[in-house]
Amino acid sequence: MTEAQLTARFAPILAEVEKRACVADAFVDKEVYRILLATVWANVVMNPDEAGIEIEDLEGAHDVINARARQVLGGEDAIKECFRFVASRPGEAAMDQARVSKTHRELLLYFSSMILDPDGHRRWMARAVSRGARGGHPSQERAVSRGARGGHPSQERALSPGARGGHPSQEDTEQREADS
Repeated sequence: MTEAQLTARFAPILAEVEKRACVADAFVDKEVYRILLATVWANVVMNPDEAGIEIEDLEGAHDVINARARQVLGGEDAIKECFRFVASRPGEAAMDQARVSKTHRELLLYFSSMILDPDGHRRWMARAVSRGARGGHPSQERAVSRGARGGHPSQERALSPGARGGHPSQEDTEQREADS
């Protein structure tokens, strides 16, 4: 798709994100906007066909979405900054305030780990696949051994059959909780 076609494809979606993040006619709640934009990008990457694009169009879609997001948020890589926010303490608080469901939160944190630390994410996925049946993040091993399950349903496709687990960013959250 051309840039013009991608812009036309995503204009209504991005307008809706801005509308939902508005607190007054001219003011955008940037925390809500970041959560919504991260959600849009995660969904586009997971199911480009549902967004009406091909996998080959993802890079162009990223550029179009990023350009529009820069107008609202500033910065060079606004999409990446949305995921950095989601993985932060203020992001956690904003997701609590927005009443983001557990599954939605896990999806955003899973994508945050892929975007913010792709090498670490690949190492974690390789360990999870090599562990076989349950996968999961090392910080979850005790919980998984007691039968607990976590993670986003999309992880089941990424891990070996029947595998379930969390994501690397959970370790940071659990470490922060342990430190407090």
